[in-house]
Amino acid sequence: MAGGINNKLLATALSIADAASWSCTLALLALILMGSLREGRGRMSEVEIETFDSGIVMRGSSTLVGQQPCDEIYVVSEGETLHSIIDKCGDPFIVERNPHIHDPDDVFPGLVIMITPSSSA
Repeated sequence: MAGGINNKLLATALSIADAASWSCTLALLALILMGSLREGRGRMSEVEIETFDSGIVMRGSSTLVGQQPCDEIYVVSEGETLHSIIDKCGDPFIVERNPHIHDPDDVFPGLVIMITPSSSA
């Protein structure tokens, strides 16, 4: 009789442990999903990066949320010219710092350039 009670206690304990294990697994999965969603905020989505002799091109979303307009790594937007970027960022030496820009008139959306922003920009 004592063996039957011990088996019932063992079976009950195992079913409680099994339920607790599943609960912990689901809680951990929820935390992982919430963390991955939080990390995804402000990041680029569906971006392709290609390199060519003329430079690096990023296709897709070209700016990060909260990105300053003149960070050290700058992605040219549609309608921008080298002159407008120089005016915006206050860096007249963009061509010298970016050897992949062979022709200053050939600046196109998605082109990645290095900028040393001025403190007044």
